Amino acid sequence: MTVLGPLVRDGAVSYTSDVYTTHASLTNPGRRAFPILVAALGEQMLRVTARLADGTVTWCTGPSTLASHIVPTITSEAAEAGRPAPRVVTLLPVCVTDDANGARERAAQIFAIYGQLPSYRAMLDREGAEGPADIAIVGSPAEVTDRIGSLAEIGVTDFAAVEFGVGDDERAATRAAVLAVAS
Repeated sequence: MTVLGPLVRDGAVSYTSDVYTTHASLTNPGRRAFPILVAALGEQMLRVTARLADGTVTWCTGPSTLASHIVPTITSEAAEAGRPAPRVVTLLPVCVTDDANGARERAAQIFAIYGQLPSYRAMLDREGAEGPADIAIVGSPAEVTDRIGSLAEIGVTDFAAVEFGVGDDERAATRAAVLAVAS
């Protein structure tokens, strides 16, 4: 990050350490900096990300954990470092459906592996969730838009839906709900 950050932001970097040395520049006319986002979930990674990157990307991290752990940790560390408020990009499974129980059962199957991977398991445990189905955003269009909208209130700056509807109707309704929140 100490090499990538200056290279992306300034177009050049000169870095020397005991491990390696890098002197590089980008010569791309019209080059524009882009945000550096790190998939940081644990406290130490959030602190490093706050100091060296532009934000974090979370997956399978529920609203309580975002509000009590992710957002305050990265935001306070960025402020302490004199950095701008970081982006918090959150991805969650989403399905607009008339069959919420069926959708949760599908989510449990489709996303089962994330309940077994240590970093995601730690976030689910913080949330008090048995698995990804418990943090999936499922329900009517109003329920889904309300839950997505509430994420901004806790400090989520960007949201991406991982759609898992069955059939054209559920997929179209899910996309419409997500677009309604985006507009």
